[in-house]
Amino acid sequence: MKLREQMPELAGATEWLNGQVTKEDLVGEKPTLIHFWSISCHLCKEAMPQVNQFRDEYKEKLNVIAVHMPRSEDDLNLEEIKKVAAEHGITQPIFVDSEHKLTEAFENQYVPAYYVFDREGKLRHFQAGGSGMKMLEKRVNRVLDELEKTE
Repeated sequence: MKLREQMPELAGATEWLNGQVTKEDLVGEKPTLIHFWSISCHLCKEAMPQVNQFRDEYKEKLNVIAVHMPRSEDDLNLEEIKKVAAEHGITQPIFVDSEHKLTEAFENQYVPAYYVFDREGKLRHFQAGGSGMKMLEKRVNRVLDELEKTE
């Protein structure tokens, strides 16, 4: 995905955990962070406490959606996905993307990967890899600051 592109429809999930959302639920209300992760990804698990802290700290101002992107056959086990999600405190909606439908819509190749969309659903920031939560926080705050200026 390129910056300023519209958020793809959240379609093609093999399963939703912790509730289901649509693009319509997210766009127009508040900015959205969509993060891709996988149960076989060590960096994802390391970053999860920070993602969760972020989710809780910004819950009034930011939608947070997780996308489980399998990297191997072992990653397709739904019970294992549920177990790891519970162990790592992932309470936000999880789009289980076992057929890579959303992964392809985002043209995403990485876990962890973070996509920040503004209130209109335009992509404002993308980053991949385990480090850089500070950068992510800066970008989210920039989008939130813009939002406050327009209200």
